Amino acid sequence: MKVTDKFNIDDFVRESVKGLKPYSSARDEYVSDGTAMIFLDANENPYENGVNRYPDPQQRTLKTVLANQKNVSEQNILLGNGSDEVLDLLFRAFCEPGMDNVVTLPPTYGMYKVLSGINAVENKEVLLTEDFEPDVDKILETIDLKTKMVFLCSPNNPTGNSFSSSKIEAILNGFNGLVVIDEAYIDFSEHNSWLLRLSDFPNLVVTQTLSKAYGMAGIRLGICYASDEIIQILNKIKPPYNVNELTQQKALSRVDDNDAVTSEVSKILKEREILIKELQRLGFIEKVYPTDANFVLAKVDDAEKRYKQLLGLNVVVRNRSSQPLCDNTLRFTVGTPDENKKLIEVLTKISSP
Repeated sequence: MKVTDKFNIDDFVRESVKGLKPYSSARDEYVSDGTAMIFLDANENPYENGVNRYPDPQQRTLKTVLANQKNVSEQNILLGNGSDEVLDLLFRAFCEPGMDNVVTLPPTYGMYKVLSGINAVENKEVLLTEDFEPDVDKILETIDLKTKMVFLCSPNNPTGNSFSSSKIEAILNGFNGLVVIDEAYIDFSEHNSWLLRLSDFPNLVVTQTLSKAYGMAGIRLGICYASDEIIQILNKIKPPYNVNELTQQKALSRVDDNDAVTSEVSKILKEREILIKELQRLGFIEKVYPTDANFVLAKVDDAEKRYKQLLGLNVVVRNRSSQPLCDNTLRFTVGTPDENKKLIEVLTKISSP
């Protein structure tokens, strides 16, 4: 029997959240059916300018499009002000401050640790293996009765690799708690999204974003996919108008334009391969790590020296040397063909004796 055969989401919800009656906004109480109405219920400025009305608190139109594209129910979707709000809602719904803990796998996305600190939740860290894979045995050993969530970033930031499906499944089956798979970079990967397995695991939560492949980092739109029961709990505690009208409109137009997104992703992947080949021929670069993301992590001879040299030549990359297992590494985001050409020219210049 799998550990998750006895999974019950009610066992993980904070007591204060269980009894919480969510705030009901005017736009929750009356949802327009398209009939021309005079809205005098929300104390809005009546003069039309495109944003004088409150936005749909449930982002119904956008969710409908996403549900159709991802082949999930609208009831399986929660939208947030960036993925960071989605992650914060998970902490606030399921982790009792000063009592519970989560497990994260460094090197990984830094906000998991920040959010655990903000919410007074212990962060138990289990380092990835030398080949940047989850150490399943160690993770399951670290989990205790107060562990509410395990965070897996796949493809991982900053390493770029996707985790082994068998290892992820072992964690899902072996942990009677929420397993949050952060798929911010999934559109650049050849691996399938774990959304395809959402109905197989009651404890699975998948987060995605419009910031990367969709090129909409500036509008802050994060997406959470989970069971109806988990989404209902998160809806109880989310702010009533957490996704503004302009974000909803911009996101809808971009999500609807799937051909443009697919074309840009294809160009980025092509440039990624070119960048990897060019990096591999440079003398001061010791290793280029495999990547399923829109960036490349490389081990260099002296990361701080090379980082400053690049800055001096007007190229900004990320020094990831402070992260565990990432000593002397630089992270290169894949840019446009012109940007990548400039990067290679600069790297070649600093590589010369």
